[in-house]
Amino acid sequence: MNKRLPSLYIPHGGGPCFFMDPAPGMPPDLWCKMAAYLGAIGPSLPVRPKAALVISAHWESPRPSIGSAARHALLYDYYGFPEHTYRLSYPALGSPALAARVRQLLAQAGIESDSDDQRGIDHGVFVPFKLIYPQADVPIVPLSLRHDLDARAHIAIGAALAPLRDEGILIVGSGMSYHNLRSFFRPEAQANEAARQFDCWLADTAGMTDRAQREQALVDWQRAPGALACHPRAEHLLPLMVAAGAGLADPGRRPYTDTLLGKAVCAVQFG
Repeated sequence: MNKRLPSLYIPHGGGPCFFMDPAPGMPPDLWCKMAAYLGAIGPSLPVRPKAALVISAHWESPRPSIGSAARHALLYDYYGFPEHTYRLSYPALGSPALAARVRQLLAQAGIESDSDDQRGIDHGVFVPFKLIYPQADVPIVPLSLRHDLDARAHIAIGAALAPLRDEGILIVGSGMSYHNLRSFFRPEAQANEAARQFDCWLADTAGMTDRAQREQALVDWQRAPGALACHPRAEHLLPLMVAAGAGLADPGRRPYTDTLLGKAVCAVQFG
């Protein structure tokens, strides 16, 4: 059996959506398929990860910053949700050793980075991981995006970290393949069509077998049909670039697809 772990781009939903009832007027099963996908990730892997390196759409810094704490506080960085969602717990350990290894690999690729042992983990990390590993028994190291949101730079970060896949580390980019909150809750045919077109482009691009061609297409993502309608700002798409870079020559496939309020969404797995 191949022991190399894949790299993943996963959806993390909306705030603490999996741990509350949908808002009035929303479909009662709105997040059910996404939750089922997240819950099935662990059993689908070829080996149990020693730890997870998680790139969250909700952490940006001037250059890649690696969470090096031995234990993580939780950042309830969502607003207007039920009171009980601010008491969610997820006592996953960190891994200072993995954080140091990440910095080493980045340095070897000529990429400067920072260490942060104070920040904690945001809802782009602990919310999906409460489903992926509900026992909180896989250590987590968070990794920030660069706040310039440069696609090529994030692909390079992922490529530098690819050796971790052979070291028992699961690389996870956590975002959303559709992230236009102004349009998400509106039944607009134009917005739905833009999401469909971008989703088709994403499927085709991730699945390219020519690595150089795939990476160039990802760098040029803003030219894709529906791209800017789906991502007015790129932070929820950029974790895909890290996952794709870490995927190296492995073509991507979509282990999860769904339509949320008319908007196509997906996850992507490389390897």
